[in-house]
Amino acid sequence: MKITAEQIERLHEFTRQHYVEWYDLQTELVDHLANSIETQWAENPKIAFEDALKIEFKKFGIFGFMDVVEKRQAALGKKYHLLIWKHFKEFFTIPKIFLTIALVVGLFFFFKLVYFYGIVHLAMLAFFLLMIDALIYDHRKRKKRSKKTGKKWMFEEIISGFGSFFAILIFPMQFLNLFSNHQDTLTNDYLLFGISLFLISFGLTSFIMVKIIPSKAEQYLKETYPEYTMVEQV
Repeated sequence: MKITAEQIERLHEFTRQHYVEWYDLQTELVDHLANSIETQWAENPKIAFEDALKIEFKKFGIFGFMDVVEKRQAALGKKYHLLIWKHFKEFFTIPKIFLTIALVVGLFFFFKLVYFYGIVHLAMLAFFLLMIDALIYDHRKRKKRSKKTGKKWMFEEIISGFGSFFAILIFPMQFLNLFSNHQDTLTNDYLLFGISLFLISFGLTSFIMVKIIPSKAEQYLKETYPEYTMVEQV
């Protein structure tokens, strides 16, 4: 006995009912469930489809599909971090390294001429607002694409995730606060250069997360999911 198209749709519905809302993970689970049910039928052709489904679902344990979801999130999260690192390294290779050096040196001399903390906090606020605007724009674009296809992809959500950016935003604030009561230390050129390098690195990382990778989202989704192109064409 073979799984029918209607039963495949029922398996998709079943995964959604158990909090798997991403099409890529639904497809993987549906394929697994379908193969397992057909294996049960090969041993006992009289078993009902729903009974075979319940038997197979019990094998996932009391947490159901949650372990599968968490493992996939971890794997795709690692893939995403490797993408960030890949793009970050590009800013330290020719010809982009000249731009990176110019930014670090320019920031270093700028800090030597202005009141450090006042200007940095204003700059951080402006940078934060720009990043929020870019995140909102990308979120709307992703929502529109999801509405068009009726499908959600886990890697797309990771790429467009708000949480990662907010998490890294806290760190430079804490870093700068370490020196807020020690302004005499800012006469040390080595320290000031290190702060400049850190802030430029942070800015590049944020730019990669909020602008570069989301702008290439479709490319990375097609590389990750062979079926993505077919779904987009529907």
